[in-house]
Amino acid sequence: MEDSLKGRLLIAAPSLYDFFRRAVILMVEHNEEGAFGVVLNRPSETTIGEAVPTLAEVADPEDVVRIGGPVGAESVVLLGEFEEPEDSPKIVVGNVGVVDPGEASALDRVRVYAGHSGWGPGQLESELEQEAWLIESARPGDPFRDDDLWVVALNRRGGDYALLATMPEDPSLN
Repeated sequence: MEDSLKGRLLIAAPSLYDFFRRAVILMVEHNEEGAFGVVLNRPSETTIGEAVPTLAEVADPEDVVRIGGPVGAESVVLLGEFEEPEDSPKIVVGNVGVVDPGEASALDRVRVYAGHSGWGPGQLESELEQEAWLIESARPGDPFRDDDLWVVALNRRGGDYALLATMPEDPSLN
């Protein structure tokens, strides 16, 4: 697929008011069969140690689990920054890739996501035509940010998008 969005960010358009409101998704895979990614900017209140204690050897048990999406919320996806990118079963951007917890080695940092975001064949393309998402290049540090990634990603685009980034979460309070 020539126009794959793998390794790119999907930034929720301000008009989205569903689960994906102000979401930023890192696309892990995108091909003819569909698309798969994780929402980067939805921390939960549950620690990894509470939710998935078996991952304590791979990820900081005091770090919180992030909500990766509405699909498969009972499963987890791990993204890590690899010292050696070839150690990842799937590199996504730079040296950041999917972590196999049974084979994790030489990781600089890891994030744990409950669930993921997924689209069937043609579904994401339809949403892009409806301008539900903005596309931006991902940076290796994006999955590990703790600030408002939606604002950061819009500011990267500049111009009118930087103005959108100033929009409060609840515009009625403006």
